[in-house]
Amino acid sequence: MMIESIGVVLLGLVLGSFLNVVIHRLPLEESIVHPGSRCPSCKEAIRWYHNVPVLGYLMLRGRCAGCGIRISPRYPLVELLTAFLFWGSYLGLPGDWIQAVNQFRVWIFILIGIAVTFIDLDHRIIPHTLSFGGWGVGLLTCFSDFRHGPWELVAASVAGFGFFFLFGLLYEKVTGRVGLGGGDVNFMGTIGIFLGFGGIWSAILISSITGSLVGLAMAAWSKRQGAAGGDSEGVLRTQIPYGPFLVFGALVELFFGVSAWIGL
Repeated sequence: MMIESIGVVLLGLVLGSFLNVVIHRLPLEESIVHPGSRCPSCKEAIRWYHNVPVLGYLMLRGRCAGCGIRISPRYPLVELLTAFLFWGSYLGLPGDWIQAVNQFRVWIFILIGIAVTFIDLDHRIIPHTLSFGGWGVGLLTCFSDFRHGPWELVAASVAGFGFFFLFGLLYEKVTGRVGLGGGDVNFMGTIGIFLGFGGIWSAILISSITGSLVGLAMAAWSKRQGAAGGDSEGVLRTQIPYGPFLVFGALVELFFGVSAWIGL
């Protein structure tokens, strides 16, 4: 079991390193395959031993070997987060190929969720490639989900997409402002095809609570900044991306099955 766990952690680290490429390049509409890893500042190719997850960052002491620019600590954070979630969701050696597909399915959703989180934080968008591509993988593998039937997952996907789509239209009509982006709407369909109705309800409930708490914290901070002579209006105008909260709610459902606790 120890050897299996180490293998899963290593797989998570490697795929987390690849996720860093996806997070950086996908919003810029650049190829995630070619060219190889390079410094975003000086464009120098990164040597293979500097590209080893986490260890490469430590060897470089957080700076590019070519130009010396500081490397964001988020790179090893994404790698470690992916490895941790892979390890936490590992179900053991599969007894048959259906269980193997289900494990693959869980890991794919984790990868999509991490990518969505950090891209939305950086660019305030959720690329359609992630939502639609994830939906396609979820649909093709839905037969392996022993907790939900395929038709339930498809229905949950349609319901999640439809609810957010209608809510966004109503919000815009009432307030005159765009409340939900198309990326959030599409991603709800992806959550549904992977996690069913429980995932939809948990994502909505938990994201609403956590989003509200963060919004209140930012409002309190802006009030404090205003009292200190800072730019409180600028803080209040800051748009909070909703994608990370949806991902958090979906992952809570994936790991803990919150919807079952509250009878949904």
